[in-house]
Amino acid sequence: MKIVFLERDTIPKHIQIPRPSFPHEWVEYGFTKVEEVFERIKNAEIIIVNKVLIKREVMEKCPKLKLIAVAATGMNNIDHAAAKEFGITVKNVTGYSSVSLPEHVLGLIYSLKHSIHLWARDQLTDRWSNSNTFCYFDHPITDVKGSTIGIIGKGNLGSEVGRLAQLVGMNVLYAEHRDAKTIREGYTKFEDVLAQSDIITLHCPLTDETNNIINESTINMMKPGVMLINTGRGALIDSEAVIKALESGKIGSAAIDVMIKEPPEKGNVIMEAAKRLPNLIVTPHVAWSSDSAVETLVNKVKQNIEDFVANSH
Repeated sequence: MKIVFLERDTIPKHIQIPRPSFPHEWVEYGFTKVEEVFERIKNAEIIIVNKVLIKREVMEKCPKLKLIAVAATGMNNIDHAAAKEFGITVKNVTGYSSVSLPEHVLGLIYSLKHSIHLWARDQLTDRWSNSNTFCYFDHPITDVKGSTIGIIGKGNLGSEVGRLAQLVGMNVLYAEHRDAKTIREGYTKFEDVLAQSDIITLHCPLTDETNNIINESTINMMKPGVMLINTGRGALIDSEAVIKALESGKIGSAAIDVMIKEPPEKGNVIMEAAKRLPNLIVTPHVAWSSDSAVETLVNKVKQNIEDFVANSH
Protein backbone atom coordinates (compact mmCIF):
# COMPACT_ATOMS: atom_id res chain seq x y z
CA MET A 1 0.00 0.00 0.00
CA LYS A 2 1.40 3.37 -1.02
CA ILE A 3 1.11 6.36 1.32
CA VAL A 4 2.10 9.83 0.11
CA PHE A 5 2.55 12.77 2.49
CA LEU A 6 2.33 15.90 0.34
CA GLU A 7 3.30 18.52 2.95
CA ARG A 8 5.95 17.27 5.37
CA ASP A 9 7.10 20.86 5.99
CA THR A 10 3.83 21.57 7.82
CA ILE A 11 5.25 19.45 10.66
CA PRO A 12 8.38 20.69 12.48
CA LYS A 13 11.49 18.79 11.41
CA HIS A 14 12.32 17.69 14.95
CA ILE A 15 8.96 15.93 15.32
CA GLN A 16 9.13 12.28 14.24
CA ILE A 17 6.15 11.15 12.18
CA PRO A 18 5.11 7.64 13.24
CA ARG A 19 4.55 5.20 10.39
CA PRO A 20 1.56 2.84 10.23
CA SER A 21 2.23 -0.66 11.53
CA PHE A 22 1.04 -2.48 8.38
CA PRO A 23 3.34 -3.04 5.35
CA HIS A 24 3.44 0.03 3.14
CA GLU A 25 5.50 2.24 0.86
CA TRP A 26 6.01 5.73 2.30
CA VAL A 27 6.76 8.76 0.12
CA GLU A 28 6.89 12.32 1.40
CA TYR A 29 7.38 15.78 -0.07
CA GLY A 30 8.22 18.94 1.85
CA PHE A 31 5.78 21.09 -0.10
CA THR A 32 3.44 20.39 -3.00
CA LYS A 33 1.95 22.87 -5.43
CA VAL A 34 -1.60 22.26 -6.68
CA GLU A 35 -0.33 21.49 -10.16
CA GLU A 36 2.02 18.83 -8.74
CA VAL A 37 -0.61 16.89 -6.80
CA PHE A 38 -1.74 14.45 -9.50
CA GLU A 39 1.72 13.25 -10.51
CA ARG A 40 2.64 12.68 -6.88
CA ILE A 41 -0.48 10.77 -5.81
CA LYS A 42 -1.63 8.98 -8.97
CA ASN A 43 -0.57 5.56 -7.66
CA ALA A 44 -1.33 6.13 -3.97
CA GLU A 45 -4.03 4.46 -1.91
CA ILE A 46 -3.61 6.92 0.98
CA ILE A 47 -2.49 10.53 0.98
CA ILE A 48 -1.73 12.84 3.89
CA VAL A 49 -2.38 16.54 3.38
CA ASN A 50 -2.68 19.73 5.37
CA LYS A 51 -3.61 22.73 3.22
CA VAL A 52 -2.96 21.77 -0.41
CA LEU A 53 -6.12 21.64 -2.54
CA ILE A 54 -7.37 18.20 -3.54
CA LYS A 55 -9.73 18.84 -6.44
CA ARG A 56 -12.33 16.77 -8.28
CA GLU A 57 -10.24 16.57 -11.45
CA VAL A 58 -7.42 14.97 -9.47
CA MET A 59 -9.64 12.50 -7.63
CA GLU A 60 -11.33 11.26 -10.77
CA LYS A 61 -7.93 10.39 -12.25
CA CYS A 62 -6.78 8.52 -9.12
CA PRO A 63 -8.81 5.27 -8.99
CA LYS A 64 -6.50 3.75 -6.37
CA LEU A 65 -7.04 6.59 -3.89
CA LYS A 66 -9.13 5.44 -0.91
CA LEU A 67 -8.23 7.74 2.00
CA ILE A 68 -7.34 11.41 2.37
CA ALA A 69 -5.87 11.80 5.86
CA VAL A 70 -5.94 15.48 6.79
CA ALA A 71 -3.23 16.47 9.27
CA ALA A 72 -5.40 19.29 10.61
CA THR A 73 -8.94 20.04 11.75
CA GLY A 74 -10.01 22.23 8.82
CA MET A 75 -10.91 20.39 5.61
CA ASN A 76 -11.92 23.26 3.33
CA ASN A 77 -9.14 22.25 0.94
CA ILE A 78 -10.92 19.01 0.01
CA ASP A 79 -13.76 18.70 -2.54
CA HIS A 80 -15.99 16.62 -0.27
CA ALA A 81 -18.73 16.07 -2.84
CA ALA A 82 -16.19 14.62 -5.25
CA ALA A 83 -14.63 12.47 -2.53
CA LYS A 84 -18.03 10.99 -1.71
CA GLU A 85 -18.80 10.41 -5.40
CA PHE A 86 -15.54 8.54 -5.96
CA GLY A 87 -15.73 6.55 -2.70
CA ILE A 88 -12.81 8.31 -1.06
CA THR A 89 -12.87 8.62 2.73
CA VAL A 90 -11.72 11.91 4.29
CA LYS A 91 -10.53 11.88 7.90
CA ASN A 92 -9.35 14.90 9.87
CA VAL A 93 -7.97 15.32 13.39
CA THR A 94 -9.55 17.28 16.22
CA GLY A 95 -8.63 18.14 19.79
CA TYR A 96 -4.85 18.15 19.38
CA SER A 97 -4.33 21.84 20.23
CA SER A 98 -6.58 22.04 23.28
CA VAL A 99 -3.61 23.04 25.46
CA SER A 100 -1.35 24.86 23.02
CA LEU A 101 -3.84 27.29 21.50
CA PRO A 102 -5.48 28.49 24.74
CA GLU A 103 -2.03 29.01 26.28
CA HIS A 104 -1.03 31.02 23.21
CA VAL A 105 -4.12 33.19 23.65
CA LEU A 106 -3.21 33.86 27.28
CA GLY A 107 0.35 34.64 26.22
CA LEU A 108 -0.87 37.18 23.68
CA ILE A 109 -3.11 38.81 26.27
CA TYR A 110 -0.23 39.18 28.72
CA SER A 111 2.10 40.42 25.99
CA LEU A 112 -0.32 43.17 24.98
CA LYS A 113 -1.38 44.09 28.52
CA HIS A 114 2.22 44.30 29.74
CA SER A 115 3.76 45.50 26.44
CA ILE A 116 6.20 42.59 26.65
CA HIS A 117 6.80 42.59 22.90
CA LEU A 118 7.70 46.29 23.02
CA TRP A 119 10.09 46.04 25.97
CA ALA A 120 11.88 43.19 24.19
CA ARG A 121 12.04 45.10 20.91
CA ASP A 122 13.53 48.15 22.68
CA GLN A 123 16.64 46.21 23.58
CA LEU A 124 17.56 45.81 19.90
CA THR A 125 18.46 49.51 20.05
CA ASP A 126 19.98 49.53 23.58
CA ARG A 127 17.08 51.52 25.04
CA TRP A 128 17.66 50.30 28.60
CA SER A 129 21.42 50.79 28.41
CA ASN A 130 20.80 54.38 27.37
CA SER A 131 18.34 55.06 30.20
CA ASN A 132 19.26 57.53 32.94
CA THR A 133 17.35 55.53 35.58
CA PHE A 134 17.10 51.90 36.64
CA CYS A 135 13.96 51.46 34.53
CA TYR A 136 11.92 53.48 32.05
CA PHE A 137 8.23 53.85 31.28
CA ASP A 138 7.87 54.14 27.51
CA HIS A 139 5.06 51.59 27.23
CA PRO A 140 1.81 50.96 29.12
CA ILE A 141 1.38 48.11 31.59
CA THR A 142 -2.10 47.19 32.78
CA ASP A 143 -3.35 44.28 34.86
CA VAL A 144 -4.94 41.19 33.36
CA LYS A 145 -6.66 40.32 36.65
CA GLY A 146 -10.09 41.92 36.82
CA SER A 147 -10.46 42.24 33.04
CA THR A 148 -13.61 40.98 31.38
CA ILE A 149 -12.97 38.60 28.50
CA GLY A 150 -15.65 37.93 25.92
CA ILE A 151 -15.30 34.58 24.18
CA ILE A 152 -17.04 34.03 20.86
CA GLY A 153 -17.26 30.27 20.47
CA LYS A 154 -17.69 27.88 23.40
CA GLY A 155 -16.26 24.69 21.96
CA ASN A 156 -13.25 22.88 23.39
CA LEU A 157 -10.85 25.74 22.69
CA GLY A 158 -13.12 28.57 23.78
CA SER A 159 -14.04 26.72 26.96
CA GLU A 160 -10.40 26.09 27.83
CA VAL A 161 -9.54 29.74 27.23
CA GLY A 162 -12.36 30.61 29.61
CA ARG A 163 -11.08 28.18 32.24
CA LEU A 164 -7.57 29.62 32.09
CA ALA A 165 -8.92 33.16 32.13
CA GLN A 166 -10.87 32.47 35.30
CA LEU A 167 -7.78 31.01 36.95
CA VAL A 168 -5.89 34.28 36.47
CA GLY A 169 -8.75 36.40 37.75
CA MET A 170 -10.60 37.44 34.62
CA ASN A 171 -14.36 37.69 34.36
CA VAL A 172 -15.57 35.43 31.55
CA LEU A 173 -18.51 35.98 29.19
CA TYR A 174 -19.51 33.54 26.45
CA ALA A 175 -21.34 35.11 23.52
CA GLU A 176 -24.64 33.67 22.35
CA HIS A 177 -25.15 33.35 18.59
CA ARG A 178 -25.81 36.69 16.98
CA ASP A 179 -29.56 37.35 16.53
CA ALA A 180 -30.45 34.36 18.73
CA LYS A 181 -34.06 34.44 19.91
CA THR A 182 -33.23 32.93 23.29
CA ILE A 183 -30.12 33.08 25.47
CA ARG A 184 -28.88 29.70 26.66
CA GLU A 185 -27.73 29.16 30.22
CA GLY A 186 -24.07 30.09 30.55
CA TYR A 187 -24.19 32.49 27.61
CA THR A 188 -24.65 36.26 27.28
CA LYS A 189 -26.35 38.15 24.48
CA PHE A 190 -23.87 38.72 21.64
CA GLU A 191 -24.18 42.50 21.65
CA ASP A 192 -23.81 42.65 25.44
CA VAL A 193 -20.57 40.67 25.27
CA LEU A 194 -19.17 43.18 22.79
CA ALA A 195 -20.25 46.11 24.94
CA GLN A 196 -18.95 44.74 28.25
CA SER A 197 -15.67 43.03 27.32
CA ASP A 198 -12.18 44.45 27.76
CA ILE A 199 -10.84 41.57 25.66
CA ILE A 200 -12.61 39.72 22.84
CA THR A 201 -11.24 36.42 21.55
CA LEU A 202 -12.56 34.40 18.62
CA HIS A 203 -12.97 30.61 18.77
CA CYS A 204 -16.01 29.99 16.58
CA PRO A 205 -16.03 27.99 13.34
CA LEU A 206 -16.06 29.89 10.06
CA THR A 207 -19.58 29.77 8.63
CA ASP A 208 -21.80 32.08 6.60
CA GLU A 209 -23.04 33.43 9.94
CA THR A 210 -19.59 34.11 11.38
CA ASN A 211 -17.80 35.33 8.25
CA ASN A 212 -16.57 38.87 9.06
CA ILE A 213 -18.32 38.69 12.43
CA ILE A 214 -15.90 41.40 13.52
CA ASN A 215 -16.66 44.28 11.18
CA GLU A 216 -17.20 48.03 11.35
CA SER A 217 -20.69 47.57 12.80
CA THR A 218 -19.69 45.13 15.55
CA ILE A 219 -16.53 47.09 16.34
CA ASN A 220 -18.70 50.13 17.01
CA MET A 221 -20.54 48.10 19.67
CA MET A 222 -17.31 47.45 21.59
CA LYS A 223 -15.73 49.32 24.47
CA PRO A 224 -13.22 51.98 23.42
CA GLY A 225 -9.74 50.49 23.71
CA VAL A 226 -10.87 46.85 23.57
CA MET A 227 -8.30 44.12 22.91
CA LEU A 228 -9.05 41.73 20.02
CA ILE A 229 -7.50 38.27 19.67
CA ASN A 230 -8.01 36.08 16.60
CA THR A 231 -6.54 32.58 16.63
CA GLY A 232 -9.58 31.12 14.87
CA ARG A 233 -9.96 31.76 11.17
CA GLY A 234 -8.75 34.73 9.14
CA ALA A 235 -12.15 35.45 7.61
CA LEU A 236 -13.78 35.94 11.02
CA ILE A 237 -12.60 39.54 10.87
CA ASP A 238 -12.84 42.36 8.35
CA SER A 239 -9.13 43.15 8.21
CA GLU A 240 -9.56 46.67 6.86
CA ALA A 241 -12.07 47.56 9.57
CA VAL A 242 -9.85 46.13 12.32
CA ILE A 243 -6.77 48.05 11.19
CA LYS A 244 -8.79 51.25 10.86
CA ALA A 245 -10.06 50.76 14.42
CA LEU A 246 -6.53 50.08 15.69
CA GLU A 247 -5.31 53.29 14.10
CA SER A 248 -8.14 55.32 15.63
CA GLY A 249 -7.83 53.73 19.08
CA LYS A 250 -11.32 52.22 19.03
CA ILE A 251 -9.52 48.89 19.25
CA GLY A 252 -6.72 49.44 21.74
CA SER A 253 -4.65 46.41 20.77
CA ALA A 254 -4.90 43.24 18.75
CA ALA A 255 -3.15 39.93 18.17
CA ILE A 256 -3.68 37.98 14.95
CA ASP A 257 -2.52 34.40 14.33
CA VAL A 258 -4.54 33.59 11.20
CA MET A 259 -5.11 35.10 7.77
CA ILE A 260 -7.60 34.49 4.98
CA LYS A 261 -4.74 33.47 2.67
CA GLU A 262 -1.67 31.83 4.18
CA PRO A 263 1.09 32.68 3.84
CA PRO A 264 -0.17 36.25 3.47
CA GLU A 265 0.78 38.09 0.33
CA LYS A 266 3.27 40.92 0.56
CA GLY A 267 1.31 44.11 1.05
CA ASN A 268 -1.37 42.37 3.13
CA VAL A 269 -3.12 45.07 5.16
CA ILE A 270 -2.47 43.35 8.50
CA MET A 271 1.17 42.55 7.74
CA GLU A 272 1.84 46.11 6.65
CA ALA A 273 0.12 47.50 9.76
CA ALA A 274 2.21 45.22 11.99
CA LYS A 275 5.35 46.99 10.77
CA ARG A 276 4.18 50.33 12.13
CA LEU A 277 1.56 49.75 14.85
CA PRO A 278 3.01 48.97 18.30
CA ASN A 279 -0.41 47.75 19.48
CA LEU A 280 -0.58 44.89 16.96
CA ILE A 281 1.06 41.47 17.31
CA VAL A 282 1.10 38.99 14.44
CA THR A 283 2.11 35.35 14.87
CA PRO A 284 2.31 33.04 11.81
CA HIS A 285 -0.52 30.55 12.50
CA VAL A 286 1.44 28.84 15.27
CA ALA A 287 -1.00 29.02 18.19
CA TRP A 288 -1.84 25.35 17.67
CA SER A 289 1.71 24.05 17.37
CA SER A 290 3.37 23.23 20.68
CA ASP A 291 5.51 20.09 20.48
CA SER A 292 2.98 18.06 22.43
CA ALA A 293 0.15 19.28 20.18
CA VAL A 294 2.02 18.34 17.02
CA GLU A 295 2.94 14.94 18.46
CA THR A 296 -0.72 14.35 19.29
CA LEU A 297 -1.67 15.40 15.77
CA VAL A 298 0.70 13.04 13.96
CA ASN A 299 -0.21 10.15 16.25
CA LYS A 300 -3.89 10.72 15.51
CA VAL A 301 -3.17 10.82 11.78
CA LYS A 302 -1.42 7.44 12.11
CA GLN A 303 -4.37 6.10 14.10
CA ASN A 304 -6.85 7.34 11.49
CA ILE A 305 -4.90 5.54 8.77
CA GLU A 306 -4.61 2.30 10.75
CA ASP A 307 -8.30 2.35 11.69
CA PHE A 308 -9.29 2.92 8.07
CA VAL A 309 -7.15 0.05 6.80
CA ALA A 310 -8.33 -2.28 9.58
CA ASN A 311 -11.98 -1.53 8.81
CA SER A 312 -11.45 -1.98 5.08
CA HIS A 313 -10.58 -5.65 5.41
